[in-house]
Amino acid sequence: MNYIIAGLGNPGEEYINSRHNVGRMFVEDFARAKNFSAWKENGKARALSAEGKIWKEKTLLLLPEGFMNNSGKSIAPFVKSKKAAERLVVIYDDLDLPLGTLKISFNRGSGGHRGLDSIIKALKTREFTRIRIGTSSATPSGKIKKPIGEKAVISFILGKFKPKETETLKKSFKKALEAVEIIVSEKSPQLGREKAMGEVN
Repeated sequence: MNYIIAGLGNPGEEYINSRHNVGRMFVEDFARAKNFSAWKENGKARALSAEGKIWKEKTLLLLPEGFMNNSGKSIAPFVKSKKAAERLVVIYDDLDLPLGTLKISFNRGSGGHRGLDSIIKALKTREFTRIRIGTSSATPSGKIKKPIGEKAVISFILGKFKPKETETLKKSFKKALEAVEIIVSEKSPQLGREKAMGEVN
């Protein structure tokens, strides 16, 4: 496979439509929109995978089936080298961005996100693309209203989106879909991500 698109989240019905699961939700939506194959279980890697094409590029979608802080163990079996990691795109939630926004980055730290931290450790590299989808509330002026304290943060990220928030999230998903298409459409991963950053960030 030329590209791997991984959506982070927790498996299980209790986490469906929760803020911490936006990466997983996006990849599930992407698979439907782009007519990817049915999800296939990979027991060894503890992941679900689906195959398809974006433009003419063979692409693998991944949903880790372990919990968020073990995401790396599910992704590492599919990413065999540092060069392969450059064609990995990881999509996940970000408390530091307001709902309705997203940011693309490359070769950065985890920012305290345990799922991303797990991937960096498992792959032994930070050189892969991330699409961070905002989940925080914001004031009309755009100032983020983040929960304060560990208990409040956990309660917030595991909380469900309200119907109005889901509508805003759909707009983020549309932008993220366009970003993934741009990344994959260029001749090299570097050109793709730089073009996507220029258009989305």
